[in-house]
Amino acid sequence: MPENIAVLGAGSWGIASANLLSGNGHNIRLWEFDPAEYESLARTRMLPRKLPGIKIEDRILITNHLEEAVRGAGFVVMVVPSQKVRQVCRAISPFIKSGVRVVNLSKGIEMGTLARMTEVIIENVSMVEGEHVATLSGPCHAEEVARRMPTSVVAASSGAGLAEEVQQIFSGQFFRVYRSTDIIGVELGGALKNIIAIAAGILAGLGMGDNTLGALMTRGQAEITRMGVRLGADPATFAGLSGIGDLITTCISRHSRNRLVGERIGRGEKLPAILESMTMVAEGVDTCRSGLAMAQKYGMEMPITAEVHKVLFEDKNPSEAVADLMRRTLKEEIWSRPGQKGI
Repeated sequence: MPENIAVLGAGSWGIASANLLSGNGHNIRLWEFDPAEYESLARTRMLPRKLPGIKIEDRILITNHLEEAVRGAGFVVMVVPSQKVRQVCRAISPFIKSGVRVVNLSKGIEMGTLARMTEVIIENVSMVEGEHVATLSGPCHAEEVARRMPTSVVAASSGAGLAEEVQQIFSGQFFRVYRSTDIIGVELGGALKNIIAIAAGILAGLGMGDNTLGALMTRGQAEITRMGVRLGADPATFAGLSGIGDLITTCISRHSRNRLVGERIGRGEKLPAILESMTMVAEGVDTCRSGLAMAQKYGMEMPITAEVHKVLFEDKNPSEAVADLMRRTLKEEIWSRPGQKGI
């Protein structure tokens, strides 16, 4: 049965998601917050600087008004930058009725609070309970989803019933959704891998090779898993689509904004100039701040995150950061036995 779905955020992933859901037969309202961007989208139904050649389906209503977007919606799909989720949730809260389900597609950790996106949603949308909130995550670059390339992701919710509903509304001929009840692991994997992707880009910018990248991704996955387990996630989740699947894709893809930031850093550019020149958000920059704060709060070792933070925000030479990681105290590869600190 067709659902009424509000997609909040008309960037590349928002448009790709709206087209996907519309193609599955659902009634979609797509919200763009910026009036000028809205006027352009409403007139051309395209966003060429982010999704060249992709048209927003004619059936989709594009709006600049949040109330119009969410009124009567059974599902609200959140596709705004992670640091804006709280603001948007507070704005829609007066219009949300009991029983509405919210699906988060944003990948980040809120700065300051260190909250996951579903925690932000539950706290700020008054009529939404935990069992009505899900996260959709995995290796899913908008540029490829928009072009109907086969993609698999995972929907996670504390209630298995909602994860199954999300599977049903999103799944189609080229988009396959698995389900999980480990919402902590799915969200942390999707957020923290962006830090490792920045590091992967730094290595590329420095001209380093496959040996180095392979080591980075493996040890990056180890520190993500270590933090996830500390916060109550199932370690097996990090071997899945929202873990190693998303990590590999984001570290190697030409579509990865986070990898691009790292490449430019590795070539000698400075972060403020890089961010100023970008039209899309690289979530890993803010998540690096949050990730390091989490490591400090919970007493966890996240050496790659710590070095990326130093390069991004403390002007450390990237080559020195790599050297310092290589000079760390030698240890067993797997050291998560009782009495030890992690993987």
